[in-house]
Amino acid sequence: MEKKVTVKELLEKTKKPAQDALKLHPFYKGKIQVLPKCPIRSFDDFGIWYTPGVAEPCKEIAKNPDKVFEHTNKANFVAVISDGTRVLGLGDIGPLAGLPVMEGKALLFKYLGGVDAFPVMLDTKNPDEFIQAVKWVAPTFGGINLEDISSPKCFYILDKLRQEMDIPVWHDDQQGTAAITLAGVINGLKVVGKKMREVLYTIVGTGAANVCLIRTLVKAGVPYRNIIAVDSKGILHPDREDIELLKEKNPYKYDIAMRSNCENRTGDLTEALKGADVCIAASKPGPGTIKKEWVKNMNDNAIMFAEANPIPEIWPWEAKEAGVKVFGTGRSDFPNQVNNSLGFPGIFRGTLDVMAKTITDEMHIAAAYAIAEVAEQKGLSEEYIVPTMDDWEVFPHEAAAVGMKAIKQGIARKKLSEKEIYKNAEQIIKKAREETHMLMKKGFIVEP
Repeated sequence: MEKKVTVKELLEKTKKPAQDALKLHPFYKGKIQVLPKCPIRSFDDFGIWYTPGVAEPCKEIAKNPDKVFEHTNKANFVAVISDGTRVLGLGDIGPLAGLPVMEGKALLFKYLGGVDAFPVMLDTKNPDEFIQAVKWVAPTFGGINLEDISSPKCFYILDKLRQEMDIPVWHDDQQGTAAITLAGVINGLKVVGKKMREVLYTIVGTGAANVCLIRTLVKAGVPYRNIIAVDSKGILHPDREDIELLKEKNPYKYDIAMRSNCENRTGDLTEALKGADVCIAASKPGPGTIKKEWVKNMNDNAIMFAEANPIPEIWPWEAKEAGVKVFGTGRSDFPNQVNNSLGFPGIFRGTLDVMAKTITDEMHIAAAYAIAEVAEQKGLSEEYIVPTMDDWEVFPHEAAAVGMKAIKQGIARKKLSEKEIYKNAEQIIKKAREETHMLMKKGFIVEP
């Protein structure tokens, strides 16, 4: 008979990743490095890769700037750029303390998507200085991944850079979280037998992740009236005392207050959860941010995603005891990891491979449906609604969906078939994984 795991044992298990991280980060002194991709048969080869031979590719690019994608690795370079003002669940810890997170992001980019990503920490909190710094370094990169920037300036930075740059600029806390959460909603609703357009959504937290999620849900077909959004002061509605201040200081949140919540419901999270079918939280780390007694007021066969890091707003077993049917978190040690890592590597792979000029909402919605499709093909259940990172075929699958959407929208520099995009992504990702395993096998990456 299988031994039942106690709550105490589950809690101890949640502490292990943090304990191991403190040992292994100083052991390896970082998580990424730079390696050559060209052969060095003898020192004579430096005459090709550097002076004097390198002058010829330089002259080609000077005559035709698009040649940079042929002569350099620009088409596979992504900058992971942050100011460290909204890191994971840690808040404003600054650029130095945020660097381990951006290195980790670059590692995931490479291993899961075959993308050469570099952490770039900016020592400024001024959004216009941030924008200028990104524009200064942009010639090196084929794409920009914005990360862990506080709200609401993250919206301004993203919108401005998307308008002014001809390479894709993406804010993973917004678009990445929205893509994987939408995938979870799509399949979660299939498991409980409900329809996306007909259910009531309670959105807990109105920072970068959930503001973009609401926009994404609406574009995917959810009526605005079926959404109730809650911030730290309660439910958003047109008659809130601070509505004029929101209009001035946070127009994104103001817009949600004016367009959502058709019942004009007021009050706190307790009221917002009454009769809800889906609750999506990206707010204050728990436990206890969402209480079990509040969850009991949700509809039968409810779905809940508690995405705060490092601790979800409510523990999975508490949510289940309160009647939630399908529950997900952002953590890998619980079922249904609604985690950005399933999104951005494949989304950027597809974007880079067709040399798209931007990443549209329609592209990350296409990725969400591709993610959902891979899980459905494997067989959905209450504890499996999205793929895991072990289901590596999800990444070329969504790359193909994203690349084809970019081509259809007329923003791709390169036209390929869906089969070509898939095959190219599959080969690049497989190579990145095999290179890592080879370095481990040969002892160049040593075991701890």
